[in-house]
Amino acid sequence: MRTISLALALLLAACGGTSLTDAPSLDGGIGVTASGPSLGGCPMFPRDNDFNRDVSGDAVDPDSAGYLTFMGAGSLHLAPDFGGIYGQPFLVVPADQPRVAMSFQYASQSDPGPYPFPPDLPIQSDVDKHATVLSQGECKLYETYLTSHQGSGYHAAAGAVFDLMTGAPRPQGWASATAAGLPILPGLARADEVIDRGVINHALVFTAGATAHAYVFPATYSAGNSSAAYAPPMGLRVRLSASFDLSGYTGESLVVLTALKKYGMYLTDTAGGDFWAVAGTLDSRWDVNDLEQLKRVPVSAFDVVKLGSVHSGL
Repeated sequence: MRTISLALALLLAACGGTSLTDAPSLDGGIGVTASGPSLGGCPMFPRDNDFNRDVSGDAVDPDSAGYLTFMGAGSLHLAPDFGGIYGQPFLVVPADQPRVAMSFQYASQSDPGPYPFPPDLPIQSDVDKHATVLSQGECKLYETYLTSHQGSGYHAAAGAVFDLMTGAPRPQGWASATAAGLPILPGLARADEVIDRGVINHALVFTAGATAHAYVFPATYSAGNSSAAYAPPMGLRVRLSASFDLSGYTGESLVVLTALKKYGMYLTDTAGGDFWAVAGTLDSRWDVNDLEQLKRVPVSAFDVVKLGSVHSGL
């Protein structure tokens, strides 16, 4: 679905490293507060991290209407990029998972290996070939873009390691496995949250069309190339308007939309074509018919949360 390339600008519970596409809930690990997002005994960043911040009361950006119009508010609707054959696979592995050698096309902006990637690493099936692995014990997240096997290890266009305990961002001007320098896993709609717990308590992430070659915190990079006045920067955050009526929505879709009102979602990638694709996990438990409800939500129902300083991607 997505056609972004970093080259444009340089851009459960895992005792045996089991795939989580059919896993039970892994929330509630030791030392993780019930109110904060967690997985496999690790926090999904500290509770006060921006990903976990309630933005329902934040000011609307003065240029919100311009950004939304550029992004298709006149005609587009939300689309789930998960359910059925779609979604991002991920893996939770133990801290002693054997590490393998990594090579990167963009080594200067990639965290070097070795990575705790098993031989049967699940890799996203679409053009981005993302891989994401959470290492328990050390609570670090290893993510790669354009991932492929190479000998006994792996090759990727780019790789990033995120410390889930500290939430430290990428260096300014650095990409990650996403074109925004942001992580993948902490921003996914996960079935263990939506189905097992009935709540998402963190921001989600989405993919839109053309973007500016600029970024705003917490993003650290942009591969966009539009010079249009209201082309959105990477890291732009939107939220579903408080006035949007959710009374007609049910089940999994209602959980997602409730989170979008409270936490919103970050723009982390661009795409060929016009759509708003909210990201989620590859999981056979998603009810595809239920998720169809999301396609009734117009882009015009969102607000852009007031932006901080916008940095040039050059």
